[in-house]
Amino acid sequence: MVIAFLRTIILYLLIIAGVRLMGKRQVGELEPSELVLALIIADLAAVPMQDFGIPLLTGIIPILTLLCITMILSVLTMKSVRFRAIICGRPSIIVENGRLVQREMRRNRFTVDELMEELRMKGVTDLSKVKYAILETNGQISVLPYANQLPATAEQMGLAPEEPGLPVVLIDDGRVLDHNLKLRGLDRAWLDRQLKKQGVRRSEDVFLLTLDEQNRTYFVPKEAAGA
Repeated sequence: MVIAFLRTIILYLLIIAGVRLMGKRQVGELEPSELVLALIIADLAAVPMQDFGIPLLTGIIPILTLLCITMILSVLTMKSVRFRAIICGRPSIIVENGRLVQREMRRNRFTVDELMEELRMKGVTDLSKVKYAILETNGQISVLPYANQLPATAEQMGLAPEEPGLPVVLIDDGRVLDHNLKLRGLDRAWLDRQLKKQGVRRSEDVFLLTLDEQNRTYFVPKEAAGA
């Protein structure tokens, strides 16, 4: 039982390390080569987890080999546009100037129903208002509406709003993040005053408290259990 536990942990940590090496983007958006890699690694890891008669290295060595190949391919795709097109494919324009590019849809086996669903998820219901819709190499749809369909920006309206900056979390589910307090040059005394303003005595009663660069706070109290 202990051996099974240790073998599972070793393989699990190895796969996590491999996914981290693939980069943050790949975790949420798998290219075809990365999807194949994930499937193969899962299969390689499952066998030594279940069969104790198979040496652990039988699973580790192929996994490490695949990860090394992936890193090499990543470098090659960065260096060569042609190689990147072979491995990752090219984006396809499936809507151009409000009209369907049926040739590209057939080539990618992309149906009208799938397109309309993707457009609805982007908040678009009228195909004629789409300048371009691009099927990316990861299977996602990028929608670019006509310029007159875009919301007006503050710059276009001649406004100069304040930049709120990046909010910093000071309290997360009752836990005070002292590092973030020091990052903004604050201390516990300042935090206690903010809690009193919100009618809260303890940080444990706060679900979320953030502070932006304009010193504006966002406060969410913790709900009672069972509420």
